[in-house]
Parts: sequence; C-alpha cells; structure tokens
Amino acid sequence: MTTSPARIAVVGTGWWATEHHIPALLDHPDAALVALCDANLEKARMTADAYGVPSAYASVDEMLANERLDGAIVVTDHATHYTVAKGCLQAGLHILIEKPMTLFAREAKELVELAASQRVQIAMGYNHTYSPYTIRAQQVVASGALGELQYVNGIFNQHVLRLYQGKSTGIGEGRDRLVHSPADAYSDPRRSGGGHGHLQITHLASLLFFISGRRVAQVQARMRNHGLAVDLVDAILVEFDNGSLGSIGGTGNMAGGRKIDLQLYCENGWIDIDEAAGTARISDNGTLHEEALTDENRHYYRHATTKNFVETVLGQAENHVSGLIGWRAVELLDAAYRSAAAGGSAVEVASLYD
Repeated sequence: MTTSPARIAVVGTGWWATEHHIPALLDHPDAALVALCDANLEKARMTADAYGVPSAYASVDEMLANERLDGAIVVTDHATHYTVAKGCLQAGLHILIEKPMTLFAREAKELVELAASQRVQIAMGYNHTYSPYTIRAQQVVASGALGELQYVNGIFNQHVLRLYQGKSTGIGEGRDRLVHSPADAYSDPRRSGGGHGHLQITHLASLLFFISGRRVAQVQARMRNHGLAVDLVDAILVEFDNGSLGSIGGTGNMAGGRKIDLQLYCENGWIDIDEAAGTARISDNGTLHEEALTDENRHYYRHATTKNFVETVLGQAENHVSGLIGWRAVELLDAAYRSAAAGGSAVEVASLYD
C-alpha cells in the first residue's frame, strides 16, 4: 500500500492544471506534488517556479525514468490523453485523466484493460458527479426502486463560444493564481478532437452513465459548426443497451447563462436534475424528494476530483468516478462524431471496435 504522502506528477501545465489540479494538490495534506511535465519545457518551468514544484520535464518518459511516483494527473490536450496515460499506466502509476478520457473508444477500452492488468486505478476528472443529489440519484437507480430506464433527456448549454473561436481573454481571470490561459487549444480539432461534444457534452455523459449504469448501443447525431473549426451545436439520439432511448445535446453559444439538465424516466419513477440551479427531484412511487446545492458546492467541486484521486492512491477512499465511466462517455462521443460526419447515419457502438 502507498504510504503518505502520495507522490504525484502533473502532465500538462495549461489552464485547468494551473487553476485546479495544482492548487488542489498543494492544499492536500497527504499529497506531494513532485514534478511537472509539459511538451513546452519553458511553460513547465514557469509553472514549477510559480508553485514551488521541485522538477520540470518536457518528456513523460524522462520524468518516469527520474522520479519515484505513485500517481500522475493527465491534463494535456485531448488528442494526447491516450499516449500519456498509457505510458503512466505501463509504469505502474495510478492516473487521473481529465475529460474526455480519449478521443476513440478503442483507446479508452485499452486503457481500462491495461489499468486492470497493472492493478492500478484510472480516475476521471468529472467534477459534476460529486454533488449530493447526483450521488443520491445513483443510489436510488442502483437500488432498483425506479425500475428499468426507459427515456433520457439531457442538455448542456453554456457560453463558451470564445473558447471555440480560439479566444481565451477573460477566461479564468480573477481566480486562483492562473499561470496559463486556455489559449487556442479548444478551437483546434487536431488537439481537442471536437468542440462542444468533447468539452461539455462529455460532462453530461458522465452524469448519465454515473447515475444510470447503462451503456450506449447505437447513436445518431447531427452537429453544426456555424463557421468554426469545431462543433458548436450537437443533437444526439441514443439507444441504450437495454433498449431505452434518449436525446442528448446542447450549444456552446448560450450567452449570459448556462443550462445543464438531465432527466431519467423509468418504469416506476423519475429523476430530474437541474445542475445550473443546483437542485434535483427524485420521484419513487409518488414520493418526491428535493435537495438544494449548498454554498460550498457552487464551484462545481473544483478540487474534488484531485482530492479523491489522492485518497484513492493512498487507499483512503474508493475511486469515485472510474475509467469505466470515462470509457462509456467516449463510446457515446466517438459514435456521435462518426454519425455526424456521415450525415446522421446510425452508428453501432460495437462497430467502434471492428
């Protein structure tokens, strides 16, 4: 068993790493942030100097060869998640991967199987799954009280158009010791894969699979870029592995607000989550329960994923949202992007592995 403190490295020193994961590690009494790695060595060194981290590297292989580590947090561009995560898993490290886990279902499957063979954990950076009503909804569904899932409706709208335009001015300003901005990563499909699907719909997918325990069987999708290099608006029809149906989508151009809703309708009840308002209703045979978000939780549990990862590495806690959830979300998005590229034709998830 790993002894305290857990020796952790962060791979990728961009906006999300410097604003969330690095401060969370430094705040954790049982974590030691011992190394940073970024393909841009100057960027890694600047971040290391700003946060007092002992070592900075440009190569993951070099870092793994020179550091004694228990775990690593992967916060690189989406397109590099698979390669970085695979190297860390092969070195026997527990890993936390920011969303999306990978861009392709084959890659996600391989990582989950590799982690199992190495007897290490993959944790996912899905912070929305930590809200008390999300956890309660998962427990109610798992209990069987609502019966079989029959229909899902999900929407994730937010004003992140500037990110898809490659403009990061104003993003993250005024918050914790921001070292690096998002720059233009989210507007470049070579680095990000896609736009709204891989940046935001993936959060909705994590809630869906975390709560329902289901898996996608078939997807039909249409996407619109509205002049961007990546998708801005997504509409996805889903058939799940038990034959239930769903509609999932959203836009990155909701000026002045955000709307994150997820409804699950089952044989004997339903769940209605309004993430933006911080409320949820669960109906079980006519009984209505309602919970409101507390002040502490209005920051989207911004450090919860890192905290749980450290405690998972040390054996102090269960892995809250595992690589399996990440894999299921990748299946949905991989199939959706393929379907949209084919004009909305149905894509069987099984075909992703042919």
